[in-house]
Amino acid sequence: MPGTVPPVADEREGLLAFLAQQRDGLKTTAYGLTDEQARTASTAGTLTVGGLIKHVTHVERNWMDTVLQRPRQTDPNTYADNFRLLPDETLADVIARYDETAKETESIIAGIPDLGQAVPVPKGVPWFPDDIDAWSVRWVLLHLIQETARHAGHADIVRESVDGATFYPLLAAVEGWPETEWMKPWAPAKA
Repeated sequence: MPGTVPPVADEREGLLAFLAQQRDGLKTTAYGLTDEQARTASTAGTLTVGGLIKHVTHVERNWMDTVLQRPRQTDPNTYADNFRLLPDETLADVIARYDETAKETESIIAGIPDLGQAVPVPKGVPWFPDDIDAWSVRWVLLHLIQETARHAGHADIVRESVDGATFYPLLAAVEGWPETEWMKPWAPAKA
């Protein structure tokens, strides 16, 4: 997807297109990384590109569980594992799961006739308000856009700290843009 979302016909298409753009931006930060680089916490914190992709996948799946009122998949004993690429996981596998999650989200949203449909607020979760009974599907999609964008920004910083790569040269490489005076697509450093 180019650096901007194409024109949209309606609210549903727009929400899904902006979510897809944020997903693509996050995946772009992983372009050209090895599994080891995707595990690298290159800043003062513990975030990694692979871990961020894994985390947003988990978050999006949990939100779709909430929309459909399926049991949530959060296990407090393994919550921290959702922020890191484990030794037996590959970046390619994590991205494939993210793509599967995106398809599932789009299918679920396509099957909901009214984006105003109530989504009950899970109780007993410290970061969810106790004084609100329900959000809407629309609110959930906006929240997913916001959550994904936040973590795509984190991934931009982590990636730049790994090897100096920044978003637009990475995007140019992903999309095969020709080199210009002002934009050179990213390429791995020569050894």
